[in-house]
Parts: sequence; structure tokens; C-alpha cells
Amino acid sequence: MLDEPQQQVLSPRNDDSSFFEGCGREGPIRCIFFSEFHPTAGPKISCQVPEDFISKEVFDAVSVYIIPKQQLQRSILTVNVLGHKITGFPISISNKKYARNAFYFNLCFVCDAWARTVQYEGVVKKLAEYLMMMELESDFLSNELRSSSDNCKLPKILQQILADLNSKKICTITEGTTNMHLKVVKVAADPPAILDHQVPIFTVNEQNFKKEMWDLTTQQVLPLINGFNHVAKIAAEADVESNLVKACVQNLVYYGIVQLIPIFQYSNVYCTTPALQKLSDDAQTQEECVKYVAKSETNFPTIHDVFTMYCNMTYGTTLKDLCIRINPYSLKIDEQKLVQYGLLQGYIRRINKYPVFLGGGHSSELAVTTPLHQQFNGLHSFDEICCTTGLSASQLDQIVDSDPSVFLIWK
Repeated sequence: MLDEPQQQVLSPRNDDSSFFEGCGREGPIRCIFFSEFHPTAGPKISCQVPEDFISKEVFDAVSVYIIPKQQLQRSILTVNVLGHKITGFPISISNKKYARNAFYFNLCFVCDAWARTVQYEGVVKKLAEYLMMMELESDFLSNELRSSSDNCKLPKILQQILADLNSKKICTITEGTTNMHLKVVKVAADPPAILDHQVPIFTVNEQNFKKEMWDLTTQQVLPLINGFNHVAKIAAEADVESNLVKACVQNLVYYGIVQLIPIFQYSNVYCTTPALQKLSDDAQTQEECVKYVAKSETNFPTIHDVFTMYCNMTYGTTLKDLCIRINPYSLKIDEQKLVQYGLLQGYIRRINKYPVFLGGGHSSELAVTTPLHQQFNGLHSFDEICCTTGLSASQLDQIVDSDPSVFLIWK
């Protein structure tokens, strides 16, 4: 239904000062180098592509982490130094045939200092373990390091990995009868905590979704996800403990299967965002929109009427008021789907009500002793309070309207 947003990947060298460590942007692999511990020269770079990308000054500054002590062997290590971020997985092979009875090496990826590199960690580890296996089976690395530059295979392998991973995010290495497949997998950020009043909605085509791939608890929850049931209601109807449902929904959010939106009510107030401009500019988006919000699968509304509905969502206007004034039914628009689509695409946002108790007034003594008024601190929205207390929105409205010590913040 909806495309997953892609993380921006920057291929050309860009020294924009707005890029900084932790900015979340992914960058290309600038260099791949193979380092070893030479029995007389110590830590050194034996091979790198492009050549001379990592200078001796940079390498010497971090060599203790490239070829580390035994305690840090077989661990992902990432260091930032002099404008470079270097990720490696150091390996040691103990055997009396080697000088000093061990062979230490590390294959490292180099990116810009600001770039996000967690997506490369699995690839670096797999490559290091592949090279270790090749060394154990056929002395591949030892032979490569002793061979002349014309016969050396390692630079060609590293060049292929660098080019393929930067351009296609996948790479297949063939050496003798052995094939190795590499793939850069996007690592999403941890999803936020799931709240009782949030509503999960599918962002993928349910017909292509294989429910049997998920655990039994998730399979119980999936049929109740319809874009209208909030988490607390799903837990009650599925007869599943609330924290388990939250864990299931959080997992689905992480994998991009569902997205969270506010509870739908006709008393809700929405307002447009600058993203609505896309709907007026993009013909493909317009076609997708009218199909989604239509009351019928064969009779679609005009994009003009859909756009008019969105543009009339403003502060102080409830969805009920808007439906009475414009009558979406006559325009072939399903107002519930209209709201869903607008929230999913970011065209509109919900304006929530937060009650705040100031104290004083005729009901002040009663208010300070009731658990309900203790939630009137400006941190809990109407949706959240209704979920925790079991009150309807209209009942909570009556309580707030009748108490002069309570006022509302809309945001």
C-alpha cells in the first residue's frame, strides 16, 4: 500500500558541515583494507582499495584497535579518527606454523566520520569469518601475502566488494569452488514504546502478508488490526495480556508491517501539514489517494473534492462539523479512510486535548482527591485518559466542562 521510507545514501564526497556523528545518514564505503600483524614490522595495512586512502598517520593512530589484544578479538570494533569511521572484526588463528605461533588479521570498512555504519557490521563479520575459513582450509591469506602484486587476488576481491556493495548493496564472491553472498541489510531504529490508546494500521498489502511466519500471539493479534481498534481494545478482544500485545505491535512497527495512528472519533480535530503539497503536484499520488478514500471500489471521488476536504481541516473544526458542512458521502468519500490516509502520508495531524487542573474553585477539594483529576496535568491526552479510565470522550468532556478548575491545552 505504502512505500517504506528509504534512508538517504550519499555517494559523492560531501563535506557539508550539517553532517555529523549521530545524524542518522548512511554513507558509502570509502575504502576497504586488509591489515595483519607482521612478525617484525607489527600492525600494517597489507592491501587496501583505493590505494593509499588510509594514510600511515591515520592507521598508526588506531592500530591498537585494528589489531587489538586477545580480549577484543572476534568483536565488532568501530573507531572514529581524523575524519574516518573504521569498522572491523579482528581475527586471530593460533597455529605453530605461524611466526609467534599465531596469525592476526582484520578486514575493515572505512566510511565518513558522520556516516551511520551499523548496517555494515554483519557484512564485515561475515567477510572476516570467510577469510578465516579460507586460511584454515588452504592458507589463502598466507599465500596472498607472499605472492607478487601481479598474482594477488585479494585486491580484486576487495575492489569487487567495494563497487558492488556501494552500487547494489549485494555482492557474490567466488574463490575456487566457494561462493560467498553478501548483502547490506538496513537496520531500523528501535521503535518507540507502544501505548494503550494508539491504533495500529497495516502499511503493507494484507493479502501478501504471511501470518504463519509469525508467533502464535501475533497471529491472534493480526486479525484485530483494522486501523480503528486501539491496543487496549485489541488486548481485550484477543484475550491476550496487554504487555504481550504491545510487544507484538512494537515488533510489527519495527519491521514496517504496521504504523501507529490516533483513535478515530468524529469529535477529533485535525489540521493540515506542508506535506499536503505533494498531493497537488504528484499525479501518481493523486490516483492512489482517490482509490484509498473512495466509498466504492469502482466509483472514485475527484481529487479536487479530496483536496477540499483536507484543506478544510483546521483548528477548532471537528470532523463531525466538517462532515455536516461538506457531506463527504455525496462526494463518494469515506471520511474514515480519508483520515487514515492523511495520517499515514503525513498530510494531516491530530490536534490533541490535554486537560490541566489548576486547583481552586468549588470542586477543588474533591478534585485533588480523585485519581481522575490527578491525570489532569497537561501530560495526558483525552485519548490516553479515556483508555485508562474507561470513560468515553463525551463523558470526559462533560467532566472537564463542568469543572472551572480545569482548562484545556490543544496541541
